[in-house]
Amino acid sequence: MVAEDARAFGAYARTGGWAFALKVARSVRPGGQGAGETPKISAKEFAELAGCSAERVMRYYKAWDKAADDGMVPHFEALAPGMDVELPDADVWLSYYTSRSSALTPRGTAITEAAEAEGIRPTKALEVAENPTALRAAILADPGTAEAARKALMDRLGEDPALRTELVRDIVRADDLKKAVAAEAKAGDRVEYVRQIVEKGQVKTPAGQVIEAPAELREEAERHLSLIDELDDGEESGEWAREAYDTVRDLVAQTVQSDPELRVQERRAKFYSSLQKATKVFEELTFDDIQNAEDFQDIYEDDMVRRLEDLQQAIGACISALQAATAQQEQGAS
Repeated sequence: MVAEDARAFGAYARTGGWAFALKVARSVRPGGQGAGETPKISAKEFAELAGCSAERVMRYYKAWDKAADDGMVPHFEALAPGMDVELPDADVWLSYYTSRSSALTPRGTAITEAAEAEGIRPTKALEVAENPTALRAAILADPGTAEAARKALMDRLGEDPALRTELVRDIVRADDLKKAVAAEAKAGDRVEYVRQIVEKGQVKTPAGQVIEAPAELREEAERHLSLIDELDDGEESGEWAREAYDTVRDLVAQTVQSDPELRVQERRAKFYSSLQKATKVFEELTFDDIQNAEDFQDIYEDDMVRRLEDLQQAIGACISALQAATAQQEQGAS
């Protein structure tokens, strides 16, 4: 009896689950084969004799079937009750067998493939997927698990539009998150402003002009950018981005003020920018949707007329100043 136990233990140590899969493979008849065509029995009958569930028997059955398709073991039809064959090593068993019934579903198959791609045992990933409450608890309690979950979500967002939409909605509904996103976006824009100076050698002035960045400006931008790029993943970049942006903007302003021609161009660009904005606003001041005098009376207020008159005077003053400047220029030329 002791020797028999030792031999059974040795067989399992060498072959792992293959030793039990063989018992299923040689005793359970393949699907579609009638009971009278073979001495084998159904998975249900085999499970009853074994004192376990038919699902467990079928997991061994399907593992053997996959291995047979790969040429690792003989097909069911070549096996008969009591027959012994050479079995693969125990390490190969886990490549074909899963201890969880969820792995047999399309969802389980996808999880198994993802786990294999990550180099981990599918059973671990399946266990996590079957226990979302446990996963939530681990994320809430452990920063490392939360970070892994965050990275996984970011990897998935590109191929899951529905998840991306829901995540965006969650952020918009949460004021703190919405503010944090806005702050990060602002910091990102500031860093990009500095980066463009370093990479392209050009800078945009406050009025929107694009000019060549002086060497001193480029060196300062590169210094600040290197400090930001050296930050660890967990460090906040907002303060660094603000300092870099403010420093560069001050240098840009100094560059404009130190060059008389550039200073004039900046003033001209600023005026044109304001003029374009004002023009766009005035174009929207129409009464196209008003049909009669009663409609005018409904919206009329004295303050409207007063403000329009003030604007009219301001515009007239601008026109007069420009016309006067033009006249002086013409007289000087003559």
